[in-house]
Amino acid sequence: MTDDVWAEAKPTALLVLADGTVIEGVGLGAVGSAVGEVCFNTAITGYQEILTDPSYAGQIITFTFPHIGNVGVNDEDIETVNMASTSGVRGCVLKADVTSPSNWRAARDLDAWLKARGIVGLAGVDTRALTALIREKGMPNAVIAHAPDGNFDLAALKAEAAAWPGLEGMDLVPMVTSGQSFVWDETTWKLGEGYGRQTAPAHHVVALDFGVKRNILRLLADAGCKVTVLPATATTQDVLALKPDGVFLSNGPGDPAATGEYAVPTIKGVIEAGLPTFGICLGHQMLALALGAKTMKMHQGHHGANHPVKDFTTDKVEITSMNHGFAVDHDSLPAGVKETHVSLFDGSNCGIAVEGKPIFSVQYHPEASPGPRDSHYLFTRFINLIREKKGEAKLAERA
Repeated sequence: MTDDVWAEAKPTALLVLADGTVIEGVGLGAVGSAVGEVCFNTAITGYQEILTDPSYAGQIITFTFPHIGNVGVNDEDIETVNMASTSGVRGCVLKADVTSPSNWRAARDLDAWLKARGIVGLAGVDTRALTALIREKGMPNAVIAHAPDGNFDLAALKAEAAAWPGLEGMDLVPMVTSGQSFVWDETTWKLGEGYGRQTAPAHHVVALDFGVKRNILRLLADAGCKVTVLPATATTQDVLALKPDGVFLSNGPGDPAATGEYAVPTIKGVIEAGLPTFGICLGHQMLALALGAKTMKMHQGHHGANHPVKDFTTDKVEITSMNHGFAVDHDSLPAGVKETHVSLFDGSNCGIAVEGKPIFSVQYHPEASPGPRDSHYLFTRFINLIREKKGEAKLAERA
């Protein structure tokens, strides 16, 4: 083989696992390297929302659906609120090369968008085999690297992957939380109208931002709320000073026990104040910690928009959007805290409620960006707790 032929055959991107395994492919997106935990996502739509979900900070996403990038990207489907943080996702792994976008909403192709956001991409990979590896061995630490000339310091990449400590014990919320408080009034998107504004809110909700997604805030605004967003480090005094009708605990990345070092005392104060409280994802996990339960690292996590969950309060099964690598240990739930939702894939906890208090949370993402809208009713459930506290009539829950 001549030097010219070898140069053409060189891979331009690598995924180097902590055990030394090297997966080769074609590079796209940003040039350089990034270290993180490799997970897989089974959603077939919504890759832009996934890549801008702050809960993915510290992770490299393997998409199991082969055609990613085919509808391009736009300026409307971004879920990151703190634009200074871009998203936090470290990289993405794809099966097929990114094609030219074919969608009337496309404003840019995925490759250029990844470059602009500093996200390293790798295409041409057998993602089925990588997914099987993760299912068997768990989510590995790895380095994803892109070099257009195909020249890599493989020894250095292997050493970096092996040395990275992983997400357990890691507080990643400072990467994605907002640096200061602000008021949110944007409502959900409608065809031909775009996003609207909430101009006559009936309730005031304080949202603690651990990496909150935009569509969560939009649905709160849709539900008649003025939303004041506070940074993750806000204290109980900061929350109560705003005299809210309710408190929302947002999603976010990393180990809940690590973030809980400073967030749990605030949540405990909110609980003691008796305010209606609703948590999602990391907010669910830290609410559980504040109530005396424990969290644990999962083997492969839950990432996708097709996860069945049983709601014991309605006896219904809903298809949900999930993104988490930690879970609440349901065996550790204390007296007075009941399990309200459970995953039908593996039986893991997906929801809790405090008996006799207006406090509940879920592990999954009811805002449905991306994902089905089966769980929109949870926002009505939260509003009803607020309305009940204010002596107002409840609304009918519906998806």
